Amino acid sequence: MTIYVKLDRMLQRRGMSLTELSETVGITIANLSILKTGKAKAVRFSTLEAICKALDCQPGDILEYVDDKPPR
Repeated sequence: MTIYVKLDRMLQRRGMSLTELSETVGITIANLSILKTGKAKAVRFSTLEAICKALDCQPGDILEYVDDKPPR
């Protein structure tokens, strides 16, 4: 199983840069970059909530679960 982070797509749709998002939600660009590249091991609900509020979206717009198991 894999969880993909689609933050780039949502930023592009909203016409917002990572720097603008960082300033809006109060999270460092470095930490947002870790999340954006899929290297984050966890994300706090408060962080996810702040990002969703700033981008006017739902968590499912940013995160996608894909089952990597082949069908039986």
